[in-house]
Amino acid sequence: MEKRQQMKAILQRCIDAHKDELHSLSRDIWSDPELAGNEKHAHDRLVRFFSQGDQTWTVQSNYKLPTAFRASWGPVGGGEGDPVLNVGFLCEYDALPGIGHACGHNLIAEVGAAAAVGLRAALESQTELSVPVKITVLGTPAEESLGGKIELINAGAFADIDLVFMAHPAQQDVSFQPCVTIEEMLVKYYGKACHAAAYPWEGVNALDAAVLAYNNISVLRQQLKPDWRLHGIIKHGGEKPNIIPAYTELEFYLRTPLLKELHDLKAKAEACFRAAAEATGCQVEIIYPTPACYNILPNATLTSLYESNGKDLGIHFPEQPASFCGSTDFGNVSFIVPGIHPFFYICTDALNHTEEYTKAAGAEKAQLYTLRTAKALSMTAVDLVCCPDLLKQVRDDFRLAKLKQK
Repeated sequence: MEKRQQMKAILQRCIDAHKDELHSLSRDIWSDPELAGNEKHAHDRLVRFFSQGDQTWTVQSNYKLPTAFRASWGPVGGGEGDPVLNVGFLCEYDALPGIGHACGHNLIAEVGAAAAVGLRAALESQTELSVPVKITVLGTPAEESLGGKIELINAGAFADIDLVFMAHPAQQDVSFQPCVTIEEMLVKYYGKACHAAAYPWEGVNALDAAVLAYNNISVLRQQLKPDWRLHGIIKHGGEKPNIIPAYTELEFYLRTPLLKELHDLKAKAEACFRAAAEATGCQVEIIYPTPACYNILPNATLTSLYESNGKDLGIHFPEQPASFCGSTDFGNVSFIVPGIHPFFYICTDALNHTEEYTKAAGAEKAQLYTLRTAKALSMTAVDLVCCPDLLKQVRDDFRLAKLKQK
């Protein structure tokens, strides 16, 4: 226990010593917001952060995706031939259209970088570690729209990582928030154009199909479970009032608390869309343009450790966190690697995805809370590095959570 406390004190001092550098990193990303998949400046800035100074990080830019990166350090400690414990920290850095970093992804990048730097300092302070430990930082772009982590999973980026840590800014500190499964659905109706006044009977009205479909979904909602969500828009409704629309398009999001429930909601929604096509004589095409983002698997041991470390740093966790229907591609990561994705307060009551939150994410007063969160994540990693029994509990929790999803 004494060694763990020494390591935790060292990582805290290290993060504090780098606070100006970390704030500059975050502020630079915040000042030049980039949309999903186009985060060139943020990518380059993070690569530069891990490439500067003592050059002890092995950095791979454009790692498997154009704006992803990987920075690795170690392994150190353990005995020859022992399996390496690879501890992963994730950085996000994409912004939102029109309002910049209104979800605070610049702070997510800072937390990941700070926690990794802190853990490295803690490990460097030890001459003996029971297992060889490696640190990997993954820059994961395009969370807001394209599901960059899912692409990285498919490309094998997480294959050698044993644990993953990241944290997301919000309105309060929450050690675990069960983000829900989400899938995007595009629905296209094909009819036949014709003069709407002269001979409408010759046309097949794709707008009628879209309107019926929208109403079908609205009626369906009263039969859905309270924690299911189904919402969308008509993206294209026609060209001119005197032309019967030959093409319309809708976009919907489907959300369920658990991945296994998504299939049922999709079947109900598809029935509504196909019924509208049948009623109007249109052809319908249903497309799922991006992979589903899964719900986050809970890990009781990681949550308990993070809360204990956070409380030691002065973090207050509400007994019953507010309900949340948001989604993240971290959920997919949590199905393949044990991990934790807490939320943290940044000294504002503003809501995410608002202009007010954009301002708060770039404010200096957010730094105390951001770096405190990074310390808590890094301290949790120290617990697992130093205590094989805790690591075993984390892995057991992971296996049990996966079984409950079936």
